[in-house]
Amino acid sequence: MARNEGKQAPKPTPDTQPYWDGAAAGELRLPRCVPCGKAFLYPRSVCPFCSSSDIEWFTATGRGRLHSYLIAHRPSPGFEDEGPYAVAVVELEEGPRLMSNIVGVPNDPEHLVLDMDLEVVFDRHGDVSVPKFQPAGGGR
Repeated sequence: MARNEGKQAPKPTPDTQPYWDGAAAGELRLPRCVPCGKAFLYPRSVCPFCSSSDIEWFTATGRGRLHSYLIAHRPSPGFEDEGPYAVAVVELEEGPRLMSNIVGVPNDPEHLVLDMDLEVVFDRHGDVSVPKFQPAGGGR
């Protein structure tokens, strides 16, 4: 797990706390609706598919595919030492899509191939671990 103490960190809310607790434990945890069985993101107290409030949290596989991405060449505030970097939409094996970064591979179109298999890794930002993704198997 990389350590980025000076970087801006997300601020957990009551609805997102189980997600961030999972990340701190090195797990990608997702909410799932008990009645319809669908996993979803962003975390919330009501299922976006059937409106049930019967929600449970589970540990996802951490595997997904690169759905879409863009390469940012200008750093965001708090990330002045980085660039270019990939901002990606990862389609998780369980169904939801998650916006994240791709690490462990050069951030250029030659190496960022749509539908490539990815796996979660965690990057420490202050007191919070942030899920990021790398090519499955640590890169190819």
